[in-house]
Amino acid sequence: MNEPVRILSDLHLGHKVSRIEDIATLRPLIAGAGTVIFNGDTWQELAKPFLERATAMLGDLKALCHEEGADAVFLPGNHDPSWPGRGWAELAGGRIIVTHGDTLLREGSPWKREILLAEKHIARIWKHYPGAEFDPEERVCVARDIARELCSVEYPTGRRVWQRAWDAVLPPQRAVKMIEAWFTQGTAGADFCDRFFPQAEILVIGHFHRVGSWLIRGRRVINLGSFTTPGRAQWMEWHDGWLSRGWVDESATECQKGATVDVWRL
Repeated sequence: MNEPVRILSDLHLGHKVSRIEDIATLRPLIAGAGTVIFNGDTWQELAKPFLERATAMLGDLKALCHEEGADAVFLPGNHDPSWPGRGWAELAGGRIIVTHGDTLLREGSPWKREILLAEKHIARIWKHYPGAEFDPEERVCVARDIARELCSVEYPTGRRVWQRAWDAVLPPQRAVKMIEAWFTQGTAGADFCDRFFPQAEILVIGHFHRVGSWLIRGRRVINLGSFTTPGRAQWMEWHDGWLSRGWVDESATECQKGATVDVWRL
């Protein structure tokens, strides 16, 4: 990949809770990059109410990357599972793995209403991929099938923030699963690398919409958050043997690289 390699996660283009209203606001985040990895849930492929707008915005994003001379690499997420390829990217000779994060959990998104009551359906999907316990490509196939077959069926519009929060915690087990995923994603990421990428020192994810960095058994697991309300987003960049991450500064007119939080030398 052409460097600098910049990584962004969970843009959710076209979704009602995405803060990206105009692709032009992303230009400062794209400018200067040789490659931009969009780490899943870039657009709303499966949500019919948002599909038309999401498709237009995705086209604008591709055009913007082309204008800035940046190669665009799109990785699949649970909202856009149909991107071709293996489902992950490797940097630094495999010492850095970038993947969306739904492959960390057996159910992909165990907090979703459609998944909470689909234990047998998920078991059937896993049975279809007998190598998924040890083969990362088959593991990605499992996550893609779960995303397609158990996608959200309702997208209520016109909701206020408190109403969306109320939806998020009902039924009660949904909130429990969500909080559990937030607080265990570091360990889940380390387990994922132990099984599929034992050479990896750093795993970069999104999916959980909760920024964080965890050092588990010598592996660094980093979540770059999201561009959806109420979460925050971070950027990451790989260049000349250095890996850095920082906050995305957002305004009505532009999103740009903000304060650097961490720097690592590999």
